[in-house]
Amino acid sequence: MYCLQTQRTFTATHAIVMRGVLETPHSHDWRVRLTVTGPTLDNDGLLCDFHLLEGLLDAAISPFRGADLNGTPPFDTLNPTAEHVAMHIATTIRPDLPSGLTGLQISVTEATGCEATCTMELTQ
Repeated sequence: MYCLQTQRTFTATHAIVMRGVLETPHSHDWRVRLTVTGPTLDNDGLLCDFHLLEGLLDAAISPFRGADLNGTPPFDTLNPTAEHVAMHIATTIRPDLPSGLTGLQISVTEATGCEATCTMELTQ
């Protein structure tokens, strides 16, 4: 099994609801790591083109750069937790991944030691 990773960062503000209470808005330097897996390499010895993955990740996080997540779709109607951010990025990227990959993982770090991960199995 082969694994490729790329990561990007963005700064954004959010305020999540925990136990029915909306916390005070605050900013994070979010780190997003995209990981794909697959069993075989192509004729060039590649699992996937890094530039493709970087472009997909850049496009997925572009609306969030410098934004208040609470006012940015889909988080204007969805609690902007790290878990939801990871899930949204994964579901945004998934349709554009090339065939042959078997796994997608998006990990979102909002603060040192605080990381949420969304993992998806991909069908061939």
